[in-house]
Amino acid sequence: MWPVLLTGLAGLLIGGGISFRQQRKPPWTQVAFYILAAMSLVAAYLLTLPAG
Repeated sequence: MWPVLLTGLAGLLIGGGISFRQQRKPPWTQVAFYILAAMSLVAAYLLTLPAG
């Protein structure tokens, strides 16, 4: 369940980063959104690994 939610969150964050690019916002906001999206995808992946 959590991996699905985290993957969806990553999609929203990537969409936010693209939106900020189109609005010509400061580059650090885009980078922050992309970093958070990557962290969300990594967390989703780690939650799918077996616990053993």
